[in-house]
Amino acid sequence: MTDVTQELLHELLRRTHARFDKLDHSISELRSDGLVIRSQLHNMQGDINNLHSTFAHIEHRLDRIENRLELRELAEAQARFEHQP
Repeated sequence: MTDVTQELLHELLRRTHARFDKLDHSISELRSDGLVIRSQLHNMQGDINNLHSTFAHIEHRLDRIENRLELRELAEAQARFEHQP
C-alpha cells in the first residue's frame, strides 16, 4: 500500500477547501440571480395588474358609450312616429 504522507493529505485538504470555496461562490451567485428574477417577476405582475385595471376602465367607458348610443337610437326611432307640426 502507498504511504500517505502529511504533505499529500494537506494538499488534498487544500484542494477540497478551494473547491468548496468555488462552490459556495457559485451558490451565492445563483441565489442572487434568483432574487433578481423574483424581483423582475414581481414587477411584471404589477404591470399586468395595471393593464387589467386599464382594460377594465376602458371596458366600463365603452359600455357607457354603447348605452348612450342605444338611447339615442331609441329616441331617433321614436321621433319618426311622433306627430311633427
